[in-house]
Amino acid sequence: MANTVKIRVPGTTANCGPGFDAVGIACTIYNELELTLSPQAGISLEVAGEGAGAIPADGSNVAIKAVQMVLNKTGRHYPGIALKMVNNIPLARGLGSSAAAIVGGLVAANELTGCQLSQQEILDMATSIEGHPDNVAPAIFGGITVSIMDSGSAKYLRFLPPKDFLMVAVIPEFNLSTKAARRVLPESVPFADAVFNVSRSALLVGALCTGEFKLLLHALEDRLHQPYREKLIPGMAQVLTAARQAGALGAALSGAGPCLLAFTDGDSDEVGQVMVKAFNIHKIKARYQLLNIDRQGAIIL
Repeated sequence: MANTVKIRVPGTTANCGPGFDAVGIACTIYNELELTLSPQAGISLEVAGEGAGAIPADGSNVAIKAVQMVLNKTGRHYPGIALKMVNNIPLARGLGSSAAAIVGGLVAANELTGCQLSQQEILDMATSIEGHPDNVAPAIFGGITVSIMDSGSAKYLRFLPPKDFLMVAVIPEFNLSTKAARRVLPESVPFADAVFNVSRSALLVGALCTGEFKLLLHALEDRLHQPYREKLIPGMAQVLTAARQAGALGAALSGAGPCLLAFTDGDSDEVGQVMVKAFNIHKIKARYQLLNIDRQGAIIL
């Protein structure tokens, strides 16, 4: 059996406005991970691109944790773990960099240990490391996913919209950890806000399933997390407003941020440019990238 494998994993955007910890989309921005398992003891990690020089190269690394989890579960023991990563997904920006690392480690280790684990097992293991399934599910399966947790297991629905749209990801220069973004969330919300989000979440999934994208302007509205996280991202409200005024179908915070995402079916470059300009007004440097939906999820190269 070969002891080296290379995996490609897509970045993801999660929440998508009201779908907090539930809705995720796989995006056409990728990390590649090469795993080698050997009898020679030791852990090594090489990183090129995003996070080079900053990602820990020991057992605290989530990709290494993922590999070790598979080895423990399958009963296969390799004292040597070598990872090479080529990262294009920005770190701590709300585009699923940690989910990509976790899924890459799990899928690679599963391939090298004889594919003993099902995709459901990989999803549950990824969720246990990440803490929620909204990013790891689309990273594994591609497309758009809606995920829930039930008795410790993740259940998901995957689908593709009947017609295409583009996502304009505006990536500010600073990063924001998910832990910091979760600390600002309240322990409870008003009943009216919960109803607001339930209705918008249902409308969001319906609009994406049917291609009624004109409804996204309302379907991407949220009261559970975006209003609280806005203070962590200078100019966030103005950037989202600029996107809508430039013709975006709708716009929202990507994951925990600070990346902001607009959905478009028209002049996507114009939308990206006005969003970057709105960030610049608040002294925040940013760039934008046009993304499609990734349909494959994690694949072996």
